[in-house]
Amino acid sequence: MTKAPKARQFRTLFLSDIHLGSRAAKADWLIDFLRHHHADTIILVGDIVDGWRLKRNWYWPQDCNNVVQKLLRQARKGTRIIYIPGNHDEFLRDFPGTHFGGIEVELTTIHEAADGRRYLVMHGDEFDVVVRHARMLAHLGDWAYDLAIFVNRLVNYGRRRLGLPYWSFSAWAKLQVKQAVNFIGEFQRVVVEEARKHDVDGVICGHIHHAVIEDMDGIRYINTGDWVESCTAVAEDYDGEMHLIEWRQPVALPADLKRRKALDAGEATSEKPAKAA
Repeated sequence: MTKAPKARQFRTLFLSDIHLGSRAAKADWLIDFLRHHHADTIILVGDIVDGWRLKRNWYWPQDCNNVVQKLLRQARKGTRIIYIPGNHDEFLRDFPGTHFGGIEVELTTIHEAADGRRYLVMHGDEFDVVVRHARMLAHLGDWAYDLAIFVNRLVNYGRRRLGLPYWSFSAWAKLQVKQAVNFIGEFQRVVVEEARKHDVDGVICGHIHHAVIEDMDGIRYINTGDWVESCTAVAEDYDGEMHLIEWRQPVALPADLKRRKALDAGEATSEKPAKAA
């Protein structure tokens, strides 16, 4: 049996777009990730709970409880946890400054890294014109996304039967659509401009499920990705360096979770350090 790697300690972990309550959420993969990655501070960058889907059809398996309990236990043990709501968990935007079981709710926050760089942290849907000005279209897009995730599962079931590694059809399809690529580029541009208005060195966001760390016109743009398609997080080490982590295959899942339907085959874990400034 392969020995599980030793847990890594970071200064800060940034997680977003977990979508608890969605059938596509890889909650068990996240539990495994948190078992092997610890931090002094965890910042949840929105869409942690998928209120939109829960309103349509209640779905809350034990995996979802496990994630919530894991975070609450870490808060009790001294980890600072900040929750910045997104559009799918916007009901929490009515409670800024509130603490729930040691978890702080804030609309946005300024994070000062160990190297002195200051980052504006927000979910990012504030700059999604569709979400802001055409709510019905946003929900229609959400249903289309559900369909893409369903196809993604079928594709990966077939790939697993052929002995092939996990591959995100939904992420690939999104990047093949010109409008989607244009939207990602425009989203990045306006978010970077918002960071500039706040006179900070960078911005950390989620929302568009497209994980990346890059420098744009003197501003560090960081997107944490998601736990539906890519299973990614951003980690800050004790020197202030930011790393993009992809958790492609759980190291050791509990026996009951190993029996999960064979729709989420994965690759080995990989880690990508941020580009030097």
